[in-house]
Amino acid sequence: MADVLWTSEDIAAVTGGKVVGAPFNVAGVSIDSRDVNPADLFVALSGERDGHAFVPGAFAAGAFGVLASKPVDGPHVLVSDTLRALEALGVAARDRSLALRAAVTGSVGKTSVTQAIAAGLASAGRWHSSVKSYNNHIGVPLTLARMPWVTERAVFEIGMNHEGEIAPLSRMVRPEVAVITTVGPVHIENFPDGEEGVARAKAEIFDGIEEGGVAILNADNRWFDLLAHSARAAGARVQSFGTGEGCDARLLDFSAAHGHASVRAMINGASVSYPLLQTGLHWGLNSLCALLALEAMNVDRATALEALAAFAPLAGRGAEKTVRISGGAFTLIDESYNANPISMAAALKTLGARQERGRRIVALTDMLELGPDAPAFHAALAAPIEAADVDLVFCAGPLMKSLWDALPPTRRGGYAEAAADIAARVASATRPGDLVMVKGSNGSRASAIAAALAALDHTGETA
Repeated sequence: MADVLWTSEDIAAVTGGKVVGAPFNVAGVSIDSRDVNPADLFVALSGERDGHAFVPGAFAAGAFGVLASKPVDGPHVLVSDTLRALEALGVAARDRSLALRAAVTGSVGKTSVTQAIAAGLASAGRWHSSVKSYNNHIGVPLTLARMPWVTERAVFEIGMNHEGEIAPLSRMVRPEVAVITTVGPVHIENFPDGEEGVARAKAEIFDGIEEGGVAILNADNRWFDLLAHSARAAGARVQSFGTGEGCDARLLDFSAAHGHASVRAMINGASVSYPLLQTGLHWGLNSLCALLALEAMNVDRATALEALAAFAPLAGRGAEKTVRISGGAFTLIDESYNANPISMAAALKTLGARQERGRRIVALTDMLELGPDAPAFHAALAAPIEAADVDLVFCAGPLMKSLWDALPPTRRGGYAEAAADIAARVASATRPGDLVMVKGSNGSRASAIAAALAALDHTGETA
């Protein structure tokens, strides 16, 4: 068995529960019976589907024990509330470890920056991080509960849809380093005071920051002063990244082509140049954000730069694929995981800055959770599309109809109500040499278009 993460006695002591059946030791924690690894603790959460119904499957998959709120067959720790127990387990994991902890939030880029920081931590010693986008009221305590006591550094992603969601999660993590990548009109339909409300909700990350901790903020964002004030009020020291003079990490140049990029910057007075596997223009600032976080966690710069140079784009977040078709190949830029006005404009600007020859084609699906101004946000994309000199635009979804109507006829490639209905039209319009970007909110199924285009590949080779 792998190293012991928790004993049943420890779990019971931490959660106020009772060991039922034979004592057990576990090496991991899972909340999904489909993802159980041998020697895991399975936490039977109650929700739309009662996790207790999946206990037999968890044991069949190799779980050594269960955290349950009602008796089950097999060794388990019985508690009154499994979610509260998971939270207690997470706090106990934090308290027994000497790990330096970072927490990352932001309207755009928090998952990518979290994973970039994790890549640097992995090169510097015993590390731990969020997996996937485990950033909510379940994902954060789960990530904490999985943290081995010998961890030296850890990074956690924290997300939100509403006011008041980040504060309790930050207090759970108690980070020494708190990062806000940027603030913009995301989930704005849930905030009566609009983008300022989003900014104040993001600033809740400072509710849990350790005294004397470091806040890393985007100086190019219009809410920088508000966020910096909140950070300092919490006793944090502010480190800034951006393009202007006075930034602790200042971006001087970013150039990209053929799946690679080079960055020039000044970091705390030192001139730095480094390569990236990321081509999005936003990765100039993202990389500086990650570097400041890593330095605040005592990772030396050479190690951090080497890790960033090897960090590949995450699936659906700018990953590129060379798709071989009859007569040649086109480049698929998969941005299908999520979208909002900030990330959409950034992705279009990046596409326009690409140095390759060939037509620029975009397939866009609805950006969600934008409230009553959603049609206007979509129509406004016509401007960055024009600035990027996009040749053909394909739109899918009722909100994207506003963009379709705002486009000149010469740029209109096709419109459909659903992503699945436009995919074939995008595929048939694509020719060798094209740059094709797919972007939209996860809920509007942009990934279906990306998958259809990737399936055209004759060889399966990736860029």
